[in-house]
Amino acid sequence: MSGSSEKWRSALFVNGVLALLVLLWMVPTIGLFVSSFRDRFEIQTSPWWNIFPHREWQVVQEIDPRAEGLDATAPMDIFGVTATFEELREGVETPDGKRVQWIGNRRIGRIEVQERVWAMDANFTLANYAQVLQGKDFEYQRPDGTVEIIPGDNFSIALFNSLAVAIPATVIPILIAAFAAYGFAWMNFPGRRTLFTLVVALLVVPLQVALVPLLRDYKALGLNGTFLAIWLAHTGFGLPLATYLLFNYISTLPRETLESAFIDGASHFTVFTRLILPLSVPALASFAIFQFLWVWNDYLVALIFLGGDRNFQVVTMRLAAIVGDRGQDWHLLTSGAFVTMLLPLLVFFSLQRYFIRGLLAGSVKG
Repeated sequence: MSGSSEKWRSALFVNGVLALLVLLWMVPTIGLFVSSFRDRFEIQTSPWWNIFPHREWQVVQEIDPRAEGLDATAPMDIFGVTATFEELREGVETPDGKRVQWIGNRRIGRIEVQERVWAMDANFTLANYAQVLQGKDFEYQRPDGTVEIIPGDNFSIALFNSLAVAIPATVIPILIAAFAAYGFAWMNFPGRRTLFTLVVALLVVPLQVALVPLLRDYKALGLNGTFLAIWLAHTGFGLPLATYLLFNYISTLPRETLESAFIDGASHFTVFTRLILPLSVPALASFAIFQFLWVWNDYLVALIFLGGDRNFQVVTMRLAAIVGDRGQDWHLLTSGAFVTMLLPLLVFFSLQRYFIRGLLAGSVKG
């Protein structure tokens, strides 16, 4: 019994620590999600966790100090308390649990009587997403009734541009790397080890080193500012990792299966398309997650090879532009940030069942 009890306590401790870490990691995401549905005034005046039940001061009465004959230059007696103007500006609690607070300056201010009540700030709106995703102007009505015309941010075009960049930049290196990994794993040719060593060595080369030479070559070829330029760039930067990852998996596939196919007269291309690709789905999915997330969240490569043309901006470039244009509009920044998260999350959860298997591929050989 002591052994099982100790095991139970150990499991409870480990699971509790993991649950706490998950909760801590999720708090910023939850705050981002909640803030994306709140309007600008609420974000600027109250924290996002006010959507949960909480106690706050609510005004129940307003008093004109001049009508009551109160002198703001001397201590004032009101609702059973004596306080100076400075103390009333901070707020003074009365014996019956209320709070008296001076609002404004000494000459034209007023006194508010407040009670602590339970409240929830659950006024959500989709206007933030409409403004971020649509290209048309958006009307914002302030609490005082005035209307402000705010231009839309046209995030939808950036989403399509990111898809146009990320999908080919994920599929192309997967196909090329799969062919290369199969050749390194199952084909004998001169210099195979040397070439594979060079491919692995490219993993440690920073991509920033290649940006200037690539930009010069693209300028000579007339590719700057096109999607083809960024497809080729991401393909070149992603091939070393893809080849190494897929080689580790493909090299562990059963030799007997491939030899039986060769005996039956199958060519290397037939073996690759009919056996290698179906059996390598976990490794392909793992690299697809890495590559898609990297390309989708990339800012530097997209900025260099696509330029500053608004019609070719991807989501990271558009979000950076929103930060620069609307640094104080948190309702727009949170909405834009959450929009950029949706598709990567969908890709990860769709392929996550292959993720661990693909990462561990080739780590144990028996």
